Amino acid sequence: MLLGVIADDFTGAGDIANTIAKGLPGQGGLRTVQYLGIPPNAAAGDVEAGVISLKSRSVDAAIAVKQSLDALQWLLDQGCEQIVFKYCSTFDSTPAGNIGPVGKALAEALGVKGVIACPAFPQAGRTVYQGHLFVKDRLLSESGLQNHPLNPMTDADLRRWLRLQTNSDVGHVDIAAVRKGSQAIEAALRRNAEEERVLVIVDAITENDLVAIGRAAAAHRLVTGGSGIALGLAANFVERGLARGTDTASPGVDGPEAILAGSCSGATREQVEIHGRNHPILAIDVAGVMDGKVAISDLTSFLLANRGRAPLVYSSGSPDEVQAIQARFGREKVAEALDTLFADAARALIGAGIRRLVVAGGETSGAVVSALDLGALTIGPEIDPGVPVLISHGDAPVALALKSGNFGAPDFFSKALERLSGR
Repeated sequence: MLLGVIADDFTGAGDIANTIAKGLPGQGGLRTVQYLGIPPNAAAGDVEAGVISLKSRSVDAAIAVKQSLDALQWLLDQGCEQIVFKYCSTFDSTPAGNIGPVGKALAEALGVKGVIACPAFPQAGRTVYQGHLFVKDRLLSESGLQNHPLNPMTDADLRRWLRLQTNSDVGHVDIAAVRKGSQAIEAALRRNAEEERVLVIVDAITENDLVAIGRAAAAHRLVTGGSGIALGLAANFVERGLARGTDTASPGVDGPEAILAGSCSGATREQVEIHGRNHPILAIDVAGVMDGKVAISDLTSFLLANRGRAPLVYSSGSPDEVQAIQARFGREKVAEALDTLFADAARALIGAGIRRLVVAGGETSGAVVSALDLGALTIGPEIDPGVPVLISHGDAPVALALKSGNFGAPDFFSKALERLSGR
């Protein structure tokens, strides 16, 4: 294994696995496998990049650090030359963590400073300019992410946000240096390391910027960022002759389908509304879940009865609706109850023969795949930017699409089911 990734959620893991497996046009990427948690055994001998999916984004920072260091050790034991800490392209965290504490702990474990921190993902409208994170033409703090139900992002200044999380100075490489190329970027990172800065925000507006940053990171033991940071990393290994380069062709899986949507993002709510124009959908009564009036069978009976019609169940709500439910029952209790509901429903659906499963929402996806315990997943074709087909191994394979809340085209759900079947 050459490249190891520690991802703080399951949708993000699939996102960066997709980027690494694709590589740059004309080159191909690395033979990539996504692991659901830290594997109990060594990786297969032909794996060139391993992506460990953790559910550490919203847990206590100390727990996130411990899980990430355990993942680091497993990846190093596989021989990885370079480690990537992957977090959300919307820098999804709180003033207490977990991006800063985990990034700093990994850097200390590897004995490095001047570590790239770049969540940019231009294909999805996420760019970093003058150390600030934008979502399309809006600052992150004005993009709707300030209403995130678990990790509201109220400040777009990434240096200031990381200083709160790490209590230390944070460096910056501006877009002018990035546009001068990889040597200028590496020189700027080296200066930050000499000045004892561990994490360094690096501006990036286009994919070409990210490729240049990736080139600059060729000899770095640790890189942190969103999936876009991996755009140029696979090429570093391919061009050195250490990797063969591959594609993401996949036969897909045919069989009954279901869609579970737990994200409350604006993009997912629009996707649910559009899907409901031509397919059966069911809104989950969240208050009923909290009062014990909604059972798993309410979801599964609806989905199984509508097999063949792309059925969908969702808990998505507007920011006002979400805040009202959280005020009534408590934010953590609502999140835990819905995660448990979706996880148990997914397990029941797979047991009943569902073979194509689409899940929307990072926390929901994490709960679902943890419950399914599918082990290693093969990376298939890209459905939409940042969302690949994932296929489990074994006699009864399952095809998954795990979508971060704000990702995907308006018709994502129908498109995903088609791609999961290999069409």
